[in-house]
Amino acid sequence: MTTTAAGTARTAPAATGPPLRVTWVQPEDLLGHELRQAAEDGRDATGIARRWQAAGGPPAPDRAGASPGPAGPSLRRLATTLLDEIALLPSPLADDEPTDLTAIQRACAPAPLPRRAGARPDQDRTAARLEAAWLGRAAGCLLGKPVEKLPLDGIRALARSTGNWPLTSYFTGAGLDPEVAARYPWNRRSAATSLAENIDGMPEDDDLTYPLLGLLLLERHGPGFTTADVARLWLDELPAGRTFTAERVAYRNLLDGIEPPHTARHRNPFREWIGAQIRADVHGWTRPGDPAGAAAQAWRDAVLSHTGNGVYAAMFTAAALAEAAGGRADVHGALRAGLAVIPPRSRLARAVRLGIAAAREEPTGTAEGFAAVADRLHTVHGHHHWVHAVPNAALLAAALTHADGDFAGSICRAVSGGWDTDSNGATAGSLAGLLAGSPAALPESWTAPLRGRLTSSVGGQAVHAFGTLARRTAALVVRTPDRPEAPAP
Repeated sequence: MTTTAAGTARTAPAATGPPLRVTWVQPEDLLGHELRQAAEDGRDATGIARRWQAAGGPPAPDRAGASPGPAGPSLRRLATTLLDEIALLPSPLADDEPTDLTAIQRACAPAPLPRRAGARPDQDRTAARLEAAWLGRAAGCLLGKPVEKLPLDGIRALARSTGNWPLTSYFTGAGLDPEVAARYPWNRRSAATSLAENIDGMPEDDDLTYPLLGLLLLERHGPGFTTADVARLWLDELPAGRTFTAERVAYRNLLDGIEPPHTARHRNPFREWIGAQIRADVHGWTRPGDPAGAAAQAWRDAVLSHTGNGVYAAMFTAAALAEAAGGRADVHGALRAGLAVIPPRSRLARAVRLGIAAAREEPTGTAEGFAAVADRLHTVHGHHHWVHAVPNAALLAAALTHADGDFAGSICRAVSGGWDTDSNGATAGSLAGLLAGSPAALPESWTAPLRGRLTSSVGGQAVHAFGTLARRTAALVVRTPDRPEAPAP
């Protein structure tokens, strides 16, 4: 307290420090992203864009989660009004890109029955395959962390400067040209724990947090969980500060009393970004040989925060992983299974098909040759935000196809292609790990730095052993009944 000359008490201003500027929720930023989303899904928002620009509204930040400073009160009110107006605009792609599960399934070819199981693998073999998936996901994520948000030429410059191009190992700062380092700084949050010289176990990352939450979801509610169960789990276990993009908006919507699935649509311009995809792994891991069942589970999880292509990315990933987890498919069969569960005329399906075709058409099949594949995809999809599901799905499919499912080749190609590097590396590593079949089949140079452990702020403990996570996951595997053989003609 201070005292005025008149002797009255006055509260001193609090020493609050610099503005907090919470990312991914500022109205003036959300509108810029929603205008970009409207352009991508064919809605005519030109009138709304003109009103925003005339009022002095800024474009959406290109790579950061928030613009540098807040807009004034009147501009923020206008942004909120325009967000609600743009939500009413019809999309010409609505028929080809439904979010309703029945409509999605109707758009696809009839789902195949779960693969005949044959001899049941024992629990130890199942756990070993799943541990390889957990480790693969961690290694691929860790490879991509220090270059997340960097442009494609920056990733290449950093790798070349340290003699690591094409990528064959984790990024390092050793020997890095200072001029290159200044031009393309490492991701500031990640470099301290994800450069080769700093790695000591798997640090916390949302690409591992969400599989851990998925594990908790299935342990508590089983495969019949509801979207409301996912929401309650987030509120109980997931710190709001550990959410980003669509998940953060959905979380805020829950706190505002909005019910799922409206949480995915209300003022959420990130609903077709990659977030739901990184939550899909456990749904695929636990439905071996049942891509359709895995996709349906992933759908129930995804619609809390995503629509359209954001949901398809999760379904595609879960189905591909389920096919790989069955132990009978190669990487190409897994990708076909993923494509079979999403609308074939959707932008995501077209992007995946392009990624596969670009990889097959590259003549050398070498790591060096993959740069041309990445360049082709960036030419076609470079207008998207770097976290959008569509370009990242194209790159993921291309990397897995070009590497023919090889573990190191898959994660290195996925990360070297840019965009959401840690998420793409994680999903590529998860699928390639399943195909490898056991931790022993993964190169030690990738797994040894993980020290067998994951740091996390969810799940009731600070450190999780990958072997323990794998055994817990194996206990949740859904064994579909063997379907009878068709009678001989």
